[in-house]
Amino acid sequence: MVNLTTIVDPHGAVAEAYQSLRTSLEFSSLEKPVKVILLAAVDANTEKSTAAANLAVVMAQAGDRVILVDGDLRRPHQHEIFGLNNQLGLSRWLESGGEPPLQPANIEGLQVLTAGPIVGNPVALLSTRRLHERLAELRERADYILLDAPPVLEVTDAALWASQVDGVVLLVNGGSTKRDQAQRAKSILERVHAHVLGAVLLNAEKR
Repeated sequence: MVNLTTIVDPHGAVAEAYQSLRTSLEFSSLEKPVKVILLAAVDANTEKSTAAANLAVVMAQAGDRVILVDGDLRRPHQHEIFGLNNQLGLSRWLESGGEPPLQPANIEGLQVLTAGPIVGNPVALLSTRRLHERLAELRERADYILLDAPPVLEVTDAALWASQVDGVVLLVNGGSTKRDQAQRAKSILERVHAHVLGAVLLNAEKR
C-alpha cells in the first residue's frame, strides 16, 4: 500500500483537511441525501486517485462504511494504492454481473472496487443501464460510495459518472489548473445536470 498521508500522519494538516471535507459532505446531505459522490478532477495533472483514497480513509476512520470505486477504466490506480488484485473489478462486473468483487482495504470499514481489466471502449460500457443498476446494488452495502473517474476535460467518462451520482466534488490543481479550465469542467458537469457540491484545491502551496 502506498503511504497515504491520512494513514501515516492521521493528525497532520493534510489529514485534517480531508476530515473537514468529510464534515462538509456530511452537512451537505442534511436536506437531500448525498451517498454516492464523484471526485472529478479538472485535468490530468490533478492527483485525483490519491485524493479519493485519502477521503475514503478518513471516512472509514470516522466510522462510516465506505466503498471506493475506481471508475477510471483507462488509467486505474486504486489497486496500486491499496495493493489489491485487479483481475476482476468494475469492468468485469459491468459485463458479467454477479456479486460485486469488493476487496477489503487495510482500513476497517473500507472496501475497494478496483477498475478491473482495461476495456477497449469504456464509454460504451459506462453508457449502459447496468451502471445505474450496479450503483443501486452498492448503495445497499455502504454509507458512502466514492468514485474515482478520469479527468473531466480529457474524456466523456466523468460526465457519464456525474449523471449517475448524488453529488460531485470538483478537484482543482492549485499548481496547474487555470480558472477557465475549471469553469469549462463545471459547465460540462452542469450540462448533465450534475449536483456540484463544491471544489477542492489541491497542491495550493504550488500557486
